[in-house]
Order: sequence, then structure tokens, then C-alpha cells
Amino acid sequence: MLLAEFLRPTPVNHPAHSQRTSLSLFFLSIASTLAPLSASSLPVRAQQPAPPLLDAMTAELHRAVTSLGKANSTDDKQLPPYFLSYTVSDASFVSIRAEYGALAESSANRARIADVQVRVGDPKLDNTHGTHRASAVNSLQLPLGDDREALARSLWLATNTGYGNALDNYLRVKTEAQVRAKEEDTSPDFSQQAPQTHIGSVAPPIVIDRAAWEQRVRELSRVFRDYPDVYQNMVLLTVQNETDYFASSEGSRIVMPHMLARLVVVAATRADDGMDLFRDQTFEAETIGGLPSQADLVSAIKSLGQSLEALRKAPVTEPFDGPAILSGRASAVFFHEVLGHRLEGQRQRGDEEGQTFTKDIGKEILPQFLSVVDDPTITRFHNTWLSGNYEYDDEGQKAQRVDLIDDGVLKTFLMSRLPIASFSESNGHGRAETGHVPTGRQGNLIVTSTKSETEAELRQQLIEEAKKQGKPYGLYFEDISSGFAVTQRSSPQAFQVIPLVVWRVYVDGRPDELVRGVSIVGTPLAAMKSIIATGDKSEVFNGECGAESGTIPVSAVAPAMLLSSIETQRQPQGTARPPILPIPGAEKQRSGNRGQGSETGSAAPAVTEGQ
Repeated sequence: MLLAEFLRPTPVNHPAHSQRTSLSLFFLSIASTLAPLSASSLPVRAQQPAPPLLDAMTAELHRAVTSLGKANSTDDKQLPPYFLSYTVSDASFVSIRAEYGALAESSANRARIADVQVRVGDPKLDNTHGTHRASAVNSLQLPLGDDREALARSLWLATNTGYGNALDNYLRVKTEAQVRAKEEDTSPDFSQQAPQTHIGSVAPPIVIDRAAWEQRVRELSRVFRDYPDVYQNMVLLTVQNETDYFASSEGSRIVMPHMLARLVVVAATRADDGMDLFRDQTFEAETIGGLPSQADLVSAIKSLGQSLEALRKAPVTEPFDGPAILSGRASAVFFHEVLGHRLEGQRQRGDEEGQTFTKDIGKEILPQFLSVVDDPTITRFHNTWLSGNYEYDDEGQKAQRVDLIDDGVLKTFLMSRLPIASFSESNGHGRAETGHVPTGRQGNLIVTSTKSETEAELRQQLIEEAKKQGKPYGLYFEDISSGFAVTQRSSPQAFQVIPLVVWRVYVDGRPDELVRGVSIVGTPLAAMKSIIATGDKSEVFNGECGAESGTIPVSAVAPAMLLSSIETQRQPQGTARPPILPIPGAEKQRSGNRGQGSETGSAAPAVTEGQ
């Protein structure tokens, strides 16, 4: 789900599906996270003069609409578009990566990518209908400078190609409409929205002391040399300053900056029985100056190294069905995967969608003590930066706080400009990665509770529930990696979440026991009904979520959660043996005194606030 807390897409069933790559590809894929981010923003700034790029976009858009509007409207082969938009991501980024204590990469780059969206027909039925949504967007790399003619010709080329694709797909849509059965939801393909105008400032150039940060990243990676059983490690710093531009035939003109600094730490090992294990952690801030101190980062990396060495020695868990506590971070991922994806608007229409909660507006779908909102307009939760913040979505609509569930009762869905029955307008959640058509997606999903318990009370309730069920222990999920949710009818309506650190909490007073190889599985309706209580502190999980509109930054905030029943299964065991040839210097390290003990057999850590 995350590369160091990035929710990663996997092409399975195409639904809201986010899961880690295999370990063999993990380090390669994490180093490729420098693609321009989807449209996000800083807090509102004063209106600025229109940048030359926006002027060039507006001029060419007007010329294209005027020219294509002269097409023969009675001929389906030359219908004028009823909607045309240009979205441009102009991003500069710096990447510094170290492995095994040595610098592996240090680079700076810049990219300008344009998405041209063309819609032919009318809002009731257009070229994007059903399975043809991708036909709306054509992407092209733009010149980096402000040469008006070069920009205009590039946009013209993308527009011309996109218009041809739109015409072809509109004919297919009309043909399919004549031969297929009536759809369950006959809502239009595009909503009518008022144009938006906001000319924010252009993102500033990246200012970074490359040499100093190269040394810092090397030193952080070198910490893992003290852990001879950590076979692979990587520390990756990415700094990205981006300006997003949007112009549409409806009259919208938007310029918004977005800045993000991210430090990713990943380490991996392999148990004697062949099971691959990894730990990771991500640190994020708006600017590089907001990242933690070197001392704090070193301390976090040492904890990861100790954890991996303890996990190698931990026993493999058996399948389990019983009570469990999810830490705040684990609970945040749980809600994102199990609930959040099923509240995205486009999942409520289409014959292939499972539509878990489509008919449940006004009904109780969670315990009454829980409420859920999605608010992309906030940038921080306490002192933690939220990755899912933005001010205008990728369809040029202003971001909105959406109260999804109030005291357990479902109120609405996360809407893009794709209408569904009973909800005809966007609520500012149309999001997409470059090259994709925006759909309703999560931003900052926030879960709150009116039935909170202290850490000690929650733990005691776990033990009492395990005793009541005749279980020798309950489970405590401390850290979590990823997950995916299947929402289509063609597959079981299920979810899977991959924990990294799991403890058995014994009812007879024995010390908590670290275990490995656990995978949480289940169905959403059953999981939601099993929530008993929550903790009194909330935690943040920042990540990147992959689904049909691409990979976008998201955040989830939730308190720890006690469930009366959770089902786990074993993860794949693996067949490769640990390294035959010892790691250079490993024997010397093992015989030395590193002053670091194993965590195996120690008590499960208490639920703590923040990352």
C-alpha cells in the first residue's frame, strides 16, 4: 500500500486496490516515486497575475473550442466537444538515495505534463460512459519554457489526438446503448458545475543543500550496518515543488502550488524458514526544514533495525478468529481500505460494482459512537502533516469537508463530476494521477469516536473478550503496511490488510509475544459490526493510494480500535533460504557489543499518538 507508507496499486480486479509490490521489486519500485504528484495545494494565497503558461493554455483552449465548434453538429463523426479542459502539472524535484551506507543516487529534474480532457456528446451521454472513461484524457509532455507558440502547438497536438479518440468512443457508446439492457443507474455522465477562478502563486524553486543532505542520507543508511541480519536497506529523500494549472471551456482558471518533502526508510530481511520481512517508515513535511532532526531519524532507524532482528526470531502465527486491537495507524488503514473506498461515488453506479452501501443512505452502517469525515482542506493533524490535503481537486472544483457518517449513520458519498442516483454534483473529491480521468477519491479521511477508552482500559477489555470467547490470547496490531479492497461484483466483496508488527496478548498474564506472517482478511459488513470501543488518542497514516484514476496522496486519521472478532490468515511462507554467503563484516558485528537487545518476548507497546 505504501512505499514507506505509500499505498501502492496492484492490477488485480482494477477496483480500489492498493497493495505492496513483492519484496524482489520493492526497492526498485520505491525509487520510482518521483512522478509528478496529482493536484494538491497550499493554503489560499492572494490572487496573482496569470502566469504565461496559464495564458497560453487559455488562448489555445479558446481557439480549439471555437474551431471545433464549427464542426457539423448533425454528423456524429464531427460533433463539437461540449467540454474541453487542460490540466498541467509543472514539477521540479530532487532525489537523494543511499543504500548500505553509500550514496546510490543524487539527481534533480523537472517535468511539465499536460492532460487534455475532451468530452463529446452531451452531459447525459458522452464518450466516457461506462467502461470508456479513459477515452476522455490524452497526455503529452510540454516544453519547460514559456514559448507561446511551442506551448500552443503541443496543446494542439494533444487536443487533436484526444478529439479523435473521443469521437471514436462516442460512436461505440451509442452503439452499446442500443444493444444492452437498461442500466440500474441512468444518471448523466457529467455534472453541471459553476466555473472556479483562483490564481495562486507559482511554487518557488527548490532550495536544498545537496551536499549536506547527501551526507545525512548516507549516515542514516549506514545505521543499518549495525544490524547484520538486515540484508537490504534504503533511505530516500524526495523534495518536490509543483505548480498545478487548470483551464476549462466552462471558464475555470486555477493556479495552485504544492510542496512536499518526504524521507522514506525501508529495510528488509529473511527468516530462516524463507519468509521475507520488512519494515519501513516515512517522514513528511511541507518543506525540507520541517523534517525531523538527524538524531530523531537515527533513533527511528535503530528501532526499525531492532524490530527486524526480533521479527526474524518470532514464531509464525496460526490462522485466528477472535478479538483484536488495531493501533491508531492500523485502524486508519483499516478504515481507508474497508470503508473509505466503498464510499467513493463512482462505486455506487455501474453493473460491475458491488455497491455495498449504495442503498444505505440514512441507515446505520457503523456503531453509533463513530463518525467519519473526509476533509482535504486541513493540512495538519496536531503536529503531523497530512498528505491528502488540497484546495482544488483535479476537476477544478473547490475541496470540501464531507460528513460521510454521523453517529454511525451514512449521509453521503465522495463525489467527482460523475453523478450518481440522488447525488448530482461534485463535492470537491474528483482526483486523479496525471494521465487519468478523475473519480471520487479520499483525501484526509478522519474517524472520531464518542466511546473512547484509555490504553490500559482497552487492553483489559481485549483480555476479557478473549476469555469470554475461550481464546488463549487476543491480538494487538502495532504497525501495518498495506491493504486492498475488492469492490466489484465479479469477486468476493472482501478486503486484506498486511500488518508488519503483531503481538499475542495472553489472557493468563504471560508476556506478550511477537509473531509474524499475519494477514487480516474479511468482509466489510461483518468487520464494521464487530467494533466494540476505541482508544482515546488518534494516529495518522500518510500514503499514496492506487485505484482506477491512478496513484494519489492520501491520509487517514483514526484512534485505536477494539474488535470483538477479526480473522487472520498466514502470509506466503517463501521458499528462498537466507544468504549462504555471510554479509561482509557480519560475524564481527555479532561478536561485538552493539548495546541493543531483542524485542522478542517484551510487552506490546502502548497505543501512542502520531507517527
